[in-house]
Amino acid sequence: MDRRNFIKFVLLSVSMVATLSWGQNQSRLLSHEAEIDNIIKGMTLEEKIDMLHGKNMFSSAGIPRLGIADVEYADGPFGIREEMEPHSWNSAHLTTDSATFFPTGSALAATWSTEWAYAYGRGMSREARLRGKDMILGPAINIQRIPTGGRTYEYLSEDPLLSGMLAVAYTKGAQDDGTAVCLKHYALNNQEDYRGFVDVRISDRAMHEIYLRPFEMAVREADAWGVMAAYNKVNGRWCSENEPLLTTILRKQWGFPGMVISDWGGVHSTVDAVTAGMNVEMPGSRFMGQALLDSVKAGKVSETVINQRVREILRVRLTVRPIARDVANTKPVGNAEEMTTALEVARRSIVLLKNEKLLPIDTKKVKRIAVIGENAVTKMALGGVGAGVKTRCEITPLEGLQTILGNQVEITYVPGYKSFDRESRNKRLRSAEGRSQGENPIQPADRELMAEAVEAARNADLVIFFAGDNREVETEGSDRKTITLPSGQDELAVALAKANKRLVTVIVSGGPVDVSTVSEVSKALIASWFNGSMGGQALAEILTGKISPSGKLPMTWPKKLEDVSAYATGTYPQTIENNSQGDIFVDLTRNRSNERRQQLIADYAEQDLVGYRWYDQKHVAPAYPFGYGLSYATFAYSDLNVKSTTDGFDVSFTLTNISDHDAEEVAQVYVSRSIKELKGFRREALKAGERKTVTIPIRRSDLCFWDEATQTWRIEPDDITILVGGSSDNLTLTSKNKIK
Repeated sequence: MDRRNFIKFVLLSVSMVATLSWGQNQSRLLSHEAEIDNIIKGMTLEEKIDMLHGKNMFSSAGIPRLGIADVEYADGPFGIREEMEPHSWNSAHLTTDSATFFPTGSALAATWSTEWAYAYGRGMSREARLRGKDMILGPAINIQRIPTGGRTYEYLSEDPLLSGMLAVAYTKGAQDDGTAVCLKHYALNNQEDYRGFVDVRISDRAMHEIYLRPFEMAVREADAWGVMAAYNKVNGRWCSENEPLLTTILRKQWGFPGMVISDWGGVHSTVDAVTAGMNVEMPGSRFMGQALLDSVKAGKVSETVINQRVREILRVRLTVRPIARDVANTKPVGNAEEMTTALEVARRSIVLLKNEKLLPIDTKKVKRIAVIGENAVTKMALGGVGAGVKTRCEITPLEGLQTILGNQVEITYVPGYKSFDRESRNKRLRSAEGRSQGENPIQPADRELMAEAVEAARNADLVIFFAGDNREVETEGSDRKTITLPSGQDELAVALAKANKRLVTVIVSGGPVDVSTVSEVSKALIASWFNGSMGGQALAEILTGKISPSGKLPMTWPKKLEDVSAYATGTYPQTIENNSQGDIFVDLTRNRSNERRQQLIADYAEQDLVGYRWYDQKHVAPAYPFGYGLSYATFAYSDLNVKSTTDGFDVSFTLTNISDHDAEEVAQVYVSRSIKELKGFRREALKAGERKTVTIPIRRSDLCFWDEATQTWRIEPDDITILVGGSSDNLTLTSKNKIK
């Protein structure tokens, strides 16, 4: 399938994604109930218990005697992890288990595209099937409460609607292709520091409206078949045994018929976990193996409960076609169609933050380019703690530039700084300073490397400085202590600008960094994320003007951490007397005890004022706002018309490309009552000079609030202002309306 036909296929395939509804058709999982009745009748108690815990590191048991295959899990959400030895974290060293490295979660969210989120989920499923997997451990859809979160790069957005709409599309893409998703991490896993023993305290309303909303949308609108329980506690109960979360909300309120698995090592009890709604303990059987069998025999757990947990697993197992072991991992993965999806997502994710007429590169004037910074050559598929991708291909930014510019321009590369890595982290932690400050990658510039970089900059017509983080700085298991650029990059940027004022800075990161220095000294500034196998090609196309940048920030970039709601309220970071307790997952992978000896409280004092909501209400100016992103084109918004419908409002307006660049724009619709909130968006492609009438629906369900007294969504008559534009802080069209 060529690229043009592939894109047409994607757009046709996601027509169902364009209009979302709270209504839920009967789940596909419920079409096997009679068959499941017969299977359960024929099972022994021991066979039932055997299904409720891990068999290998990434599988749980089926029923061989009855022809029911094991459930095979694919780690993680942005690429299918390599095969592991059955009972360890060591690689199996196969030659057939490579995969496409898709742009990570924050990059996908920066596209603001449900169409490409659907294609992304479909691509993940296609590769999962080739690798013999039944369930993808993703998408990861927790709200980005703090910019320093170790998994900010893996998560989507600070906004529940943006996260939810992309999660719905990803889920439909994967499950339409035949692979179950496992939404994670349910719920409120919004920090990595102390995630294994922190207790989140939050109001019911804020929990439903902000933090649970993406999960609810993916369950109710996309019929997600799997959910992963998070490590932390919520309002005093572990997520893995939290009956309000797993039964009252997930199964009763949302009608979820599928299976819940634990995060690895995240189960803390036997009776409480299985009765609350936990289906599978992963990866071992400490609580839901022999201990559960004994509990049933002792009458502490009813076999009726066990039958229900088995039924929920069998619903997924009978819906997802198993792949025979002798077929899995026999065909190449990372093929052209998936690489095309990775490329198209990367192209739409890149955010132009600043441009003083320096981009796109004019090769008539620019003949010598100095490429500075290790992030120009660092591959991001692997690194840090947690899932990575053993990909056959990852085009670096330097390779992308060299390929596209060819012999037109002389490119000189110098590293400029030494990236923060695991070795330097370990050395630092062994030092007194490191033990006191933790895993802080801040370090002074390397004088020798900086001098070499300055000399290269002085002799160039254009300098492209690749700054930012890597997968060792942003990693599962620990949060960043700062958003300051690591490895002396600010100092280097100042020196480069003194040597050559024609400085472009490209930030490679998964989340926000402090760009105050680099923005001041750079004529152009770009955010390019951890952007997958084809990220280097996509970035080179943007820099050279082959494509106009069209990404929009899915999270606010603050000027300083003190401006962020969780920091401003003093509720993050938490303090602990003894910091030697480690991380629950890291301890598990290193065969250390993960028993927690101290509980910490994470008080979400800001409630629903997360991200841009906080900045708006507190009148704090960010470095770059939510939804922000420049283009080589200029767009004009006009002719706003708001029409009431039975389902809410249709917001129509004219969008005009008033430039000579073909480009795509993400139009955004916000509703302002007591606070301003995103309620709709659409990505549109316009040729130079083209104008379009764009209609974006606002659903009544998205105008509801959570009523704590009745434990339901409610809508009340209210005066609202509808605002339309290209960013949360650039909404040029407004209309006063009334919810009836």
